[in-house]
Amino acid sequence: MSWDVLLMRFPDDAVSVDDLTDDDPPPPIGPAAEVLDRIRAAFPGVDLSDPTWGILQDEQDGWSMESGIGARDPVESIMLHIRGGGDPVTTARRLARLLDCRALDCSDGEFLSDEVGGESWEDFQAYRDRVVGRPGE
Repeated sequence: MSWDVLLMRFPDDAVSVDDLTDDDPPPPIGPAAEVLDRIRAAFPGVDLSDPTWGILQDEQDGWSMESGIGARDPVESIMLHIRGGGDPVTTARRLARLLDCRALDCSDGEFLSDEVGGESWEDFQAYRDRVVGRPGE
């Protein structure tokens, strides 16, 4: 079970998924080699041994983030599958800025920004803990 965030070059004026149409698809993020190089430079601990599926984790904060990059070149989107605890939202926002993207929270259809977003990460954790149960319960 993961909390999912989609990175794409969505229009700046879109407030939520409801503002998106098929009439004007977002441009690609960039050439695959360039996207991977930028991620490696910004996150030295990232595992990109499979360039289509990256893994970034913060063992101290207790979260992991799998990045579904795909095999297309240029890269059109990246799906983040986030698990664990702590605060991965800051890293998701940082990754979006790094790639000149916007981060769409797939749980609520809203965009993450420096000012808003991430509340559904807390909601997801509460739901997950109810459904799966916490260790030791």
